[in-house]
Amino acid sequence: MLKGQSLSLTKNGESLTKIRLGLGWDSAVPAKKGLFGGSKTVEIDLDASAISFDANGQHVDTVFYNQLTSKDNAIRHTGDNLTGAGDGDDETILVDLSGVSPAVKNIVFVITSYSQQTFDQVQNAYCRVLDDAAPGTPEVARYNLTDSGRYTAMIMAKLSRMGGTWNFQAIGLPAQGRTPQDVVTTAASAL
Repeated sequence: MLKGQSLSLTKNGESLTKIRLGLGWDSAVPAKKGLFGGSKTVEIDLDASAISFDANGQHVDTVFYNQLTSKDNAIRHTGDNLTGAGDGDDETILVDLSGVSPAVKNIVFVITSYSQQTFDQVQNAYCRVLDDAAPGTPEVARYNLTDSGRYTAMIMAKLSRMGGTWNFQAIGLPAQGRTPQDVVTTAASAL
Protein backbone atom coordinates (compact mmCIF):
# COMPACT_ATOMS: atom_id res chain seq x y z
CA MET A 1 0.00 0.00 0.00
CA LEU A 2 1.00 3.58 -0.53
CA LYS A 3 0.57 6.51 1.84
CA GLY A 4 -3.05 7.51 2.05
CA GLN A 5 -4.45 4.35 0.49
CA SER A 6 -7.39 2.78 2.28
CA LEU A 7 -8.56 -0.79 2.40
CA SER A 8 -11.93 -1.98 3.65
CA LEU A 9 -11.52 -4.89 6.03
CA THR A 10 -14.57 -6.55 4.52
CA LYS A 11 -14.27 -9.48 2.16
CA ASN A 12 -17.03 -11.45 0.50
CA GLY A 13 -19.53 -9.27 2.35
CA GLU A 14 -18.15 -10.14 5.78
CA SER A 15 -15.95 -8.01 7.99
CA LEU A 16 -12.65 -9.33 9.25
CA THR A 17 -12.87 -10.05 12.95
CA LYS A 18 -9.30 -10.78 13.97
CA ILE A 19 -6.28 -9.11 12.48
CA ARG A 20 -2.60 -9.13 13.18
CA LEU A 21 -0.28 -6.20 12.63
CA GLY A 22 3.31 -7.25 12.02
CA LEU A 23 6.35 -4.98 12.15
CA GLY A 24 9.74 -6.01 10.85
CA TRP A 25 13.08 -4.26 10.38
CA ASP A 26 16.82 -4.70 10.06
CA SER A 27 19.63 -2.40 11.12
CA ALA A 28 21.15 -0.33 8.32
CA VAL A 29 23.89 0.96 10.60
CA PRO A 30 27.31 -0.45 9.75
CA ALA A 31 29.05 -2.43 12.45
CA LYS A 32 31.29 -0.41 14.78
CA LYS A 33 34.87 -1.32 15.55
CA GLY A 34 35.12 -2.83 19.00
CA LEU A 35 37.63 -1.89 21.66
CA PHE A 36 40.01 -4.70 20.66
CA GLY A 37 39.62 -4.40 16.88
CA GLY A 38 36.60 -6.67 16.43
CA SER A 39 33.31 -5.40 15.07
CA LYS A 40 30.18 -4.78 17.08
CA THR A 41 26.74 -4.66 15.47
CA VAL A 42 24.72 -1.54 16.22
CA GLU A 43 21.30 -2.67 17.37
CA ILE A 44 18.15 -0.69 16.69
CA ASP A 45 15.17 -1.05 19.04
CA LEU A 46 11.97 -0.15 17.20
CA ASP A 47 8.65 -0.54 18.98
CA ALA A 48 5.19 -1.19 17.55
CA SER A 49 2.30 0.36 19.46
CA ALA A 50 -1.45 0.75 19.04
CA ILE A 51 -3.02 4.01 20.25
CA SER A 52 -6.82 4.05 20.57
CA PHE A 53 -8.99 7.15 20.19
CA ASP A 54 -12.70 7.87 20.68
CA ALA A 55 -15.01 9.62 18.18
CA ASN A 56 -13.83 13.04 19.42
CA GLY A 57 -10.15 12.20 18.85
CA GLN A 58 -9.47 11.82 22.56
CA HIS A 59 -6.83 9.31 23.62
CA VAL A 60 -8.45 6.22 25.18
CA ASP A 61 -5.70 3.59 25.56
CA THR A 62 -2.22 2.57 24.37
CA VAL A 63 -0.90 -0.95 23.86
CA PHE A 64 2.91 -1.07 23.77
CA TYR A 65 5.95 -2.79 25.32
CA ASN A 66 4.97 -1.62 28.86
CA GLN A 67 1.22 -2.35 28.56
CA LEU A 68 0.81 -5.49 26.49
CA THR A 69 -3.01 -5.64 26.62
CA SER A 70 -5.70 -3.01 26.10
CA LYS A 71 -8.19 -2.23 28.86
CA ASP A 72 -10.91 -4.08 26.90
CA ASN A 73 -8.54 -7.06 26.27
CA ALA A 74 -9.17 -6.80 22.51
CA ILE A 75 -5.68 -5.57 21.56
CA ARG A 76 -2.59 -7.54 22.58
CA HIS A 77 1.11 -6.92 21.98
CA THR A 78 3.04 -10.22 21.86
CA GLY A 79 6.27 -8.80 23.27
CA ASP A 80 9.17 -6.44 22.78
CA ASN A 81 11.99 -7.22 20.31
CA LEU A 82 15.00 -5.11 21.26
CA THR A 83 17.14 -5.66 18.14
CA GLY A 84 15.13 -6.56 15.03
CA ALA A 85 17.10 -9.80 14.84
CA GLY A 86 15.58 -12.74 13.02
CA ASP A 87 13.41 -13.18 9.97
CA GLY A 88 9.76 -12.24 9.64
CA ASP A 89 7.80 -10.03 12.00
CA ASP A 90 9.89 -8.68 14.86
CA GLU A 91 6.92 -7.35 16.83
CA THR A 92 3.25 -8.27 16.53
CA ILE A 93 0.00 -6.71 17.71
CA LEU A 94 -3.15 -8.86 17.69
CA VAL A 95 -6.55 -7.16 17.41
CA ASP A 96 -9.92 -8.83 17.99
CA LEU A 97 -12.08 -6.22 16.25
CA SER A 98 -15.30 -7.69 17.63
CA GLY A 99 -14.04 -7.11 21.18
CA VAL A 100 -12.84 -3.52 20.78
CA SER A 101 -14.75 -1.20 23.11
CA PRO A 102 -17.60 0.65 21.36
CA ALA A 103 -16.01 3.88 22.61
CA VAL A 104 -12.97 3.27 20.36
CA LYS A 105 -13.43 4.62 16.82
CA ASN A 106 -9.79 4.67 15.67
CA ILE A 107 -6.73 2.58 16.40
CA VAL A 108 -3.49 4.16 15.18
CA PHE A 109 -0.39 1.99 14.78
CA VAL A 110 2.90 3.75 15.42
CA ILE A 111 6.55 2.85 15.38
CA THR A 112 9.00 4.57 17.70
CA SER A 113 12.75 4.23 17.98
CA TYR A 114 13.41 3.61 21.66
CA SER A 115 17.15 3.63 21.04
CA GLN A 116 16.74 7.00 19.22
CA GLN A 117 18.31 5.97 15.92
CA THR A 118 16.61 7.67 13.00
CA PHE A 119 14.87 5.83 10.17
CA ASP A 120 17.75 6.52 7.80
CA GLN A 121 19.60 3.94 9.90
CA VAL A 122 16.90 1.27 9.41
CA GLN A 123 16.36 -0.97 6.43
CA ASN A 124 13.64 -3.42 5.39
CA ALA A 125 11.08 -1.84 7.72
CA TYR A 126 7.50 -2.80 6.99
CA CYS A 127 4.06 -2.93 8.51
CA ARG A 128 1.55 -5.56 7.41
CA VAL A 129 -1.99 -6.60 8.27
CA LEU A 130 -3.02 -10.25 8.24
CA ASP A 131 -6.44 -11.88 8.54
CA ASP A 132 -5.94 -13.90 11.72
CA ALA A 133 -9.36 -15.58 11.44
CA ALA A 134 -8.81 -17.12 7.98
CA PRO A 135 -7.02 -20.40 7.28
CA GLY A 136 -3.37 -19.72 6.47
CA THR A 137 -3.57 -16.20 7.92
CA PRO A 138 -3.42 -14.37 4.56
CA GLU A 139 -1.82 -10.95 4.26
CA VAL A 140 -4.47 -8.36 3.39
CA ALA A 141 -2.29 -5.23 3.35
CA ARG A 142 1.40 -4.37 3.43
CA TYR A 143 3.05 -1.00 3.82
CA ASN A 144 6.78 -0.69 3.24
CA LEU A 145 8.63 2.03 5.09
CA THR A 146 10.24 3.59 2.03
CA ASP A 147 10.70 7.13 3.33
CA SER A 148 14.00 7.21 5.13
CA GLY A 149 14.75 10.27 7.12
CA ARG A 150 16.02 11.77 10.29
CA TYR A 151 12.91 10.85 12.26
CA THR A 152 12.59 8.62 15.31
CA ALA A 153 8.89 7.80 14.95
CA MET A 154 6.39 6.97 12.25
CA ILE A 155 2.59 7.05 12.29
CA MET A 156 2.23 3.94 10.13
CA ALA A 157 -1.46 3.19 9.72
CA LYS A 158 -4.88 3.40 11.30
CA LEU A 159 -7.98 1.29 11.68
CA SER A 160 -11.20 3.31 11.60
CA ARG A 161 -14.61 2.02 12.64
CA MET A 162 -17.42 3.01 10.31
CA GLY A 163 -20.67 1.58 11.57
CA GLY A 164 -20.09 -2.14 11.91
CA THR A 165 -17.03 -2.34 9.64
CA TRP A 166 -13.41 -1.31 9.91
CA ASN A 167 -11.16 0.34 7.31
CA PHE A 168 -7.36 0.20 7.22
CA GLN A 169 -5.40 3.20 5.95
CA ALA A 170 -1.65 3.48 5.36
CA ILE A 171 -0.41 6.83 6.70
CA GLY A 172 3.40 6.98 6.76
CA LEU A 173 3.60 10.28 8.67
CA PRO A 174 7.10 10.89 10.12
CA ALA A 175 7.42 12.20 13.66
CA GLN A 176 9.86 12.48 16.55
CA GLY A 177 9.50 10.33 19.65
CA ARG A 178 11.08 7.62 21.71
CA THR A 179 7.86 6.16 23.16
CA PRO A 180 4.24 6.02 21.98
CA GLN A 181 3.32 8.65 24.59
CA ASP A 182 5.61 11.06 22.72
CA VAL A 183 3.52 10.76 19.53
CA VAL A 184 -0.09 10.67 20.81
CA THR A 185 -0.73 14.24 19.56
CA THR A 186 0.78 13.48 16.14
CA ALA A 187 -1.23 10.24 15.93
CA ALA A 188 -4.42 12.18 16.76
CA SER A 189 -3.69 14.58 13.90
CA ALA A 190 -3.87 11.61 11.49
CA LEU A 191 -7.48 10.78 12.40
